[in-house]
Amino acid sequence: MTEDVPAMRRFPVPALDELPADIRERIEDETEEAGFTPNVFSAFAYKPSHFRAFFQYYDSLIEDTELTREEIEMIVVATSAANDCYYCNVAHGALVRLYSGDQLLGDQLVSNYRLADVSDRHMAMLDFSVKLTEDPGTVTAADLDDLEAAGFSREAIWDIGSVVAFFNLSNRMAHLADMRPNEAFHYIGYDG
Repeated sequence: MTEDVPAMRRFPVPALDELPADIRERIEDETEEAGFTPNVFSAFAYKPSHFRAFFQYYDSLIEDTELTREEIEMIVVATSAANDCYYCNVAHGALVRLYSGDQLLGDQLVSNYRLADVSDRHMAMLDFSVKLTEDPGTVTAADLDDLEAAGFSREAIWDIGSVVAFFNLSNRMAHLADMRPNEAFHYIGYDG
């Protein structure tokens, strides 16, 4: 691998030692777990109050949910692909590979989720996620009924919508800041 890229190109990336202790600790924990500092952490540290709110909500989305981590990451990638978010497509495409154990699924979802090798249940989830991203004003009670028919509870449907909404925000911030994925994300979940 070559030297890593800057976390973002349009705003200054704060130095770790200049950050508040709680944010520095969170970044250090993430770095230890991943083996590198995911650039989203360095980028959001630009505004500490936003960093705290962003990652508190992110943690809630992945900890208090009826969805599996694989399902969450599939939603993130389908949403991010619809938004052309380079950072999230690469970073969360890697997490799809990691949590699904499928080396192809992340790339399929980035390229065209409609052609991905997923169950009918997951296709209903992804169709809804992209509809909520691309044309939210057309979402109706019938869409929720379709998700229930696919096997999702009302709480799981709320969770799907929450992940979609959060990553629409995240994608827009990544575009604004020109966040760049760490090179390491390109290799996670591949054999060899």
